Amino acid sequence: MRITEAAQRLGTSPRMLRYRDSLGLLPAVREHRQSRRPPRRRASLPPLGQASSVPPRPGQPPQAPAALHRRFDQHDLDAVALALAIERRYDITPAALAFGLRVLAEPAVRADVAELGRRIGRIQAPAARALDFEQERALRLLRMSARRT
Repeated sequence: MRITEAAQRLGTSPRMLRYRDSLGLLPAVREHRQSRRPPRRRASLPPLGQASSVPPRPGQPPQAPAALHRRFDQHDLDAVALALAIERRYDITPAALAFGLRVLAEPAVRADVAELGRRIGRIQAPAARALDFEQERALRLLRMSARRT
C-alpha cells in the first residue's frame, strides 16, 4: 500500500512516516513482488539500472532515474505501530526512540552512553555492582544466623 493509506491506518500523517523512515524507525525497504502492471515511467528516463542512451544537452545536468516509492506491507505497519506505542508509553519523541535503537545497535555509542551514566551516577560500575551483590548476600546470611541464635 502507498504511504497515504498506511498513514491513515496508523492514525498519523505521510510526512511523519517519512520522518520516521529518515530516522531509521522503519524496516529496511525490501524488494517487493512485481505488480500486475509495470510501474509508469517518464518517456525521457531510462529504466532503473540502465544508462541513458541520450546524452544530456549542454548546460543541463544529467537526469536521475525515477525514484521508486516505498510500499508498506503489514510487517511495516506492525513495526510503526509498535514504535508509536513505545513513544506514547514512555512519552518520548521519534528522535529519542531512534537514538535508543542506535545505543542498542552500535557498541561504541553504547559504551559512550554507559560512561556518561557512570560519571553522573546513574549507572554503577560493573565492579561496584558485583561488590553490592556480595555485600547484600553477606548481610542476608548474617541476618539468618542472628535469627537462629
